[in-house]
Amino acid sequence: MTSSAGLLLHRRTGDGLEVLIAHMGGPFWARKDEAAWSIPKGEFDPAVETAMDAAAREFREELGVDPPAGPYVELGMWTYSSGKKVTVFAADGAGLPACAFSYGTFEMEWPPHSGRRAAFPEVDRAEWMGVEPARPRLVKGQRAALDALVNSL
Repeated sequence: MTSSAGLLLHRRTGDGLEVLIAHMGGPFWARKDEAAWSIPKGEFDPAVETAMDAAAREFREELGVDPPAGPYVELGMWTYSSGKKVTVFAADGAGLPACAFSYGTFEMEWPPHSGRRAAFPEVDRAEWMGVEPARPRLVKGQRAALDALVNSL
């Protein structure tokens, strides 16, 4: 069973509660918007690091900036239809603008079956947006984290 951990940052504005989510990079996601965004997160080995440490590391790797100092609240763990388990932590990110990010990259064969490898950003943009506009954009397995966040505040 694969374990992942991520950080769901939130802030209050004149328009209400906003969350920071990231649009997944690479050619598969390039022309998609609905269910093509994610909480900054990634895999970890529970025998090597804690979920919280992994969430902070993945945030740094995906967005190229340190996450806020916290405090962090564990919102819960959800299981995707694939069986992957994702633990999500929340923190106030009011001081973090959604700009000047330096996105991590990954390599894959592209075009498919070409034998050539190309590098793509893990994330191609990150934005602050209201909870309701974020809901359909997030991958289905992460939407429950929005409800948990709203209930925790």
